[in-house]
Formats: sequence, structure tokens, C-alpha cells
Amino acid sequence: MTQPSRIPPTSSGNYRVLRTVPTYAEAQQIVDSLSDAGFPVEHVRVVGTGLRSVEQVTGRMTNGKAALYGMASGAWLGLFVGLLLGLFTVGGWLSVVLWGVALGAVWGLIFGLVGHAATGGRRDFRSVQGLEADAYDVLVDAEHIDDAAARLTGGGPAA
Repeated sequence: MTQPSRIPPTSSGNYRVLRTVPTYAEAQQIVDSLSDAGFPVEHVRVVGTGLRSVEQVTGRMTNGKAALYGMASGAWLGLFVGLLLGLFTVGGWLSVVLWGVALGAVWGLIFGLVGHAATGGRRDFRSVQGLEADAYDVLVDAEHIDDAAARLTGGGPAA
């Protein structure tokens, strides 16, 4: 098999493109196939090309939701602190834990409302951010490209 002439600008070493696929799952499958065939996968890179940031809006944020989310996270923090302090309390450790949860919930509620109010209505929604790529290049170190191509097609290790 001839080596592809295209070298991505993101490769810092002497890597060659083995395959370009549209999804990360396909790139993972190629690397897994190489691994299953006994190829030394430490010579492989998966590089996403055409990256873009994607923000998925998950819902509206209201004062009530901000207070509720703040209260819930404050209660978790209060539980952690209460349990930690409860370890060093002689007798009545349960009341220390419950006070920790209650105080954490109150402070979380306050901080949730203040944090939401500080946005001034410019961000009245919740979202999750991530990265997506147009395609994924499976790169292999140039001195191992023929071996990788042979193992990927089922031909075994190249001589």
C-alpha cells in the first residue's frame, strides 16, 4: 500500500494518515482493530479536524430553579462538611450532620439566587458545551504505516 501524501498540520512528529473517518466511534474502532491485531498502538494518534464548539441548551433558568439547584449543591457540600465534622464529635454526631446539611442548603440557596441575579437576565438558560469535529484522522508513525495498513486489512504484520 502506498503511503498517503497528506500530513495534517497538527501532527508534530512524522505521522501519516492511515484513514479519515466521519465519526469518533469509527476512529476508535480502527484503533481497537489495530490493537486486537497486535499492532503497537502507542504509535497511533486520533486527530479531530474541523473542530467547532457546540452548546446544547438544556432548559430555561428561572429564579426558582437557580434557588433549587443552589440549595441542592449547598446541601451536598453541607453533608460532606457535616460528616467530616461529625467524625470528631463526641456524641450527637447526627445533629452535626443535619445542621451541616441545613446550613449548606440555606447558603446554597442564597448563592444560587445571587449568582443568577448577577447575570442580569443575560443568561436565563442552562446548557452543556462540547467539541465536535467534521472528521477524524487516524495517524500512524511513518515507520509503522505499512504494518498498520496490513494489519487493518487482515494481512497480518508487514515483513
